[in-house]
Amino acid sequence: MAPPIYAGTLEKTWYYSFRLICALIFIFLIGPIFIIVPISFNAEPYFNFTPEMLALDPAGFSTRWYADFWNDSNWMLAVQNSFIIAIFATLLSTSLGTLAALGLSRAEMPFKTVVMALMISPMIVPLIISAAGMYFFYSRIGLASTHIGVILAHAALGTPFVVITVTATLVGFDHSLTRAGANLGANPTRVFFKIIVPLILPGVISGGLFAFITSFDEVVVVLFVGSVEQRTIPWAMFSGLREEISPTILAVATLLICLSIMLLTTLELLRRRNERLRGLSPG
Repeated sequence: MAPPIYAGTLEKTWYYSFRLICALIFIFLIGPIFIIVPISFNAEPYFNFTPEMLALDPAGFSTRWYADFWNDSNWMLAVQNSFIIAIFATLLSTSLGTLAALGLSRAEMPFKTVVMALMISPMIVPLIISAAGMYFFYSRIGLASTHIGVILAHAALGTPFVVITVTATLVGFDHSLTRAGANLGANPTRVFFKIIVPLILPGVISGGLFAFITSFDEVVVVLFVGSVEQRTIPWAMFSGLREEISPTILAVATLLICLSIMLLTTLELLRRRNERLRGLSPG
């Protein structure tokens, strides 16, 4: 897309400079991904491009590291733990975050600012401090080194994302619809499930996906609160980089990148659907 015909020299210079800056920032952010993905198909156990790969020789490429991942019982246990912990943590954080957002959206809610600050504090406090605090607290109540402890810890980290997302969805919510439902004889439970939930569902799902990503990618808290039995994919990758350098880690990273792309695509589709429900044109 070219600049407008009436644009002056300075405007044209800024037009192209701005796009160049955006392209450089994009390359800076996405560049590591462009390196990881092809190296994960390296036929040799190296973390760099071999001469065969640079020459695009088919002999230099292989899917052996992906096969090693699927055939390794330790990696499969990590995958199982990651999904179990992330799914249950997402369900818990989505439920708590949605209820908190509904309460914060009410006009009569006292001390909204203070409560909101406390709800999003896990996003602000350094993760190492939260992890240390959770470790000492869960050790006292017997939840350290258990799946339940890790799930509760990840739910605490994911709840702020749900609160923020659902609160943003409720900004344009028309409360006259709930009053109309009540006037027509619907009880609060029916109003909630028939009117409120369908309208805020895209925001709830978006917040749940953010909570899932947060739990699935988290490594610091699980190192403190969990044990070998709760070993997750990020933990296995972290340990692999320290103990045994293997391109299998790059294969796992590539699979996680694909998963992230699918989740982000889902989030974008939900965002556009939410804007259509609120009468806004997606942009």
